[in-house]
This record gives sequence, C-alpha cells and structure tokens, in this order.
Amino acid sequence: MSKFQTELAWIDGQKDRMIDMVGAWSKVNSGSHNLDGIGEMGAAVSAAFSSLPVKTEVVETLAGQRVGRDGEVEPHPYGNVYRFSKNTNANRKVLLTGHLDTVFPKDSDFQTPEFLDDNTLNGPGVADMKGGIIVMLVALEALSRSKVAEGLDFEVLLNSDEEIGSIGSSPILMERAKDFDFGMTFEPALPDGTLAGDRKGSGNFTVVVRGKSAHAGREFEKGINAIHGLSRFIIDLYALNGQEPGLTVNPAKLEGGMAPNIVPDLAIMTFNVRVADREQQTWFEERFQKLVRKHSAGGLMIEPHGHFTRPAKVLGEKNTRLFEILKGYGAEIGVEVAWKPTGGCCDGNNLAAAGLANIDTLGVRGGKIHTVDEFALVDSFTERAKLSALLLLNYAAGNFSLGER
Repeated sequence: MSKFQTELAWIDGQKDRMIDMVGAWSKVNSGSHNLDGIGEMGAAVSAAFSSLPVKTEVVETLAGQRVGRDGEVEPHPYGNVYRFSKNTNANRKVLLTGHLDTVFPKDSDFQTPEFLDDNTLNGPGVADMKGGIIVMLVALEALSRSKVAEGLDFEVLLNSDEEIGSIGSSPILMERAKDFDFGMTFEPALPDGTLAGDRKGSGNFTVVVRGKSAHAGREFEKGINAIHGLSRFIIDLYALNGQEPGLTVNPAKLEGGMAPNIVPDLAIMTFNVRVADREQQTWFEERFQKLVRKHSAGGLMIEPHGHFTRPAKVLGEKNTRLFEILKGYGAEIGVEVAWKPTGGCCDGNNLAAAGLANIDTLGVRGGKIHTVDEFALVDSFTERAKLSALLLLNYAAGNFSLGER
C-alpha cells in the first residue's frame, strides 16, 4: 500500500473534471500550423495551470524554414512554448514536458469529441496529448497538496510544434534539460498501458529537383523532365530500406508539374527516415548525399533540405532504473508497468539526447493516434495521474535517487 493514500484519494475525485476538461480542449483545433488555435489552447492551459504555485511564462521560438511549392526556401514560424516553473532551490528537480499541437489541420473534418462507449472517448488530441497534459496537471496538483511538496522543484514545458519535429522548440527543451534530475513526458501509453522504451531517431527531408521546361510536343527533346528525374531518385532512395536493421525511408509527399503538354521543370518530394541509433543516422546521411550527387546529372539539379530532428533514444542504466522504480510504484496501486521499443519518436528523444533520463509515455492509455479514430480510455485518466503522482511524491520525499546529474 502506498504511503500517499490521501493524495491518491484526491485524484480519484478528479475524474469527472478531467473528462470535462479534455472534451473542451479537444474542440479547440490546435494543428501545428494553426497558430491562432495554438494560442487559444495556450490560454486555456495557462488558466488550468494557475491552480499550481508556479511562475507562468510564454517563450517565443525562433522562426525556421521550409520549402515552398515553388521550391524556394521560405521562413516558417512556430508556436510558442508555455513554461510553468516552481523554483524554490529544492535539492530535487524534475522536468515535465508535453505539447499543445495536434496533427489535424484547421480545415479538418475531425473537430468534435464523442463517446464511443462508456470508457472510450474519440476526438482530436484526446490521447495525443491533451489528455496527457491533464494527467500531468492533476499529478502536479496532488503533489502540491502534499506536505512533501517543498522537497521538489519542477518545470513544465509545453511546446506547440512537437508533431512537426519540435524544430523551433527543441533548443529550449535541450537547454532546460541540463538543469534537472529526470524528465517526464506525457505522450499516450498503448491501450494496454505499455510504455515506450527505446525509440528510433527521426529526420524529415525535402528534395527539390530542377530540370528544364519545354513544349511536350514541339520540343520534347529540349526539355529535362524533373518528375522523371525525381522518380529515379526515389527508386534508389527507397532501396535503402532493409539495408540496415530497423532503418526505414518513407517517401511521403510529391509535388510538381503543370499542364500535360509541358515538360515539368520542377518536382518536390518530402520524406521521413527512422533510424535505430546514431550509427545508422550517419550511415543514412552519407548515402543520401551520394544519391544527391549521383542524380545531379544530365542537366538535373537536386537540392537536399532537412535534417534529423530527433536522435535515437537508447535506454541507458539510469533510464532503465527509472522505469524499474515506476514499476514498483505501479504495483502499489495495482497497475502493471511494462515497456518495449517503438519506432515512434517524441520529445523524450530530445531530452535523452541532452543527457536527461526520462519516461515519455506517462499520458493516458489510448490508440489510433494521428487518425480520425484517435481514442482515449476514460478509466486511464485517474490511473495515470496516480502513477505520475507517486513518482513525483516519492522523489520529493527522498525515497529514491538516480545518482548525480
């Protein structure tokens, strides 16, 4: 039995509030590129976190770049980072992270949550990860109500560009990670509660292929077909799949061409790469550059853009110990804690790259994320809030240590 029965009982009483909150937040479209919606979510979350003894700040991210439909690089703004910090110079410090954005654009037809049954809520962001932010909030509220709260300082960072690689926010995350003992990120767990262990690294890239336009009938031979050139490049790029264990290359979006009687002089392709470790990342980078050089011939010019935004996360000794500690606290409340490798990635990758041990699937149990069938299991809101609260409460009380920072 846990030593923190009063705090756990309080969390039991928050279930209806948590479900009402996730329903309201799910109705706010906060797709990564909808900065107005991101701002609305930021305001709602800031109001909710005012229940905590924290300092609230809105941190602006630096604008990035993206390739436009004309193949030219253009500036691209990212949403803000919302920071809530309790800093009383306690000896123990924990960093908690999450994200406000979803994958669903402003014009998506998927805008309204609904119950599929008594325990299944379908809606945009209910699992990934508006539900997770609510679990985080209630766990911190339970900590703040406890007499051990003075033993722990914490900081919450909620970014607005996680679903597109945290390009604007990752410098902030990685810089702040240096000041904490471990991290907690509230991505959804699997429906059965399994957590993510090792995670693949991920990179997003764009290839711009430029050829030469010509009349497809009168002067076909004078043209240089950019779409044909890109097609040949994709065949070679796709052939990298399977050459290294676990490495995947996914051509995902194509643009190019005008009328069918014009030889196209521009073609653009965006793709994603997943790698198991840094060695595979280097392996891919070298071969990608070789393919660019190989296909930049016969009048074709190939311009590569992009990079790896999330290094692979490989569990070390400290991170494994953190999982084992959480497993023990789960046993106190009848929750089995297990973890396994996944091809997905998140801000836990970035924290690990900065040297911070972390568990990054502490949010609700849910599934089918990134689709219109996304769901969260209602009974997991209090369950996961209790699990995170026990980790925070026990650390605040000095009941475990992970060693020196």
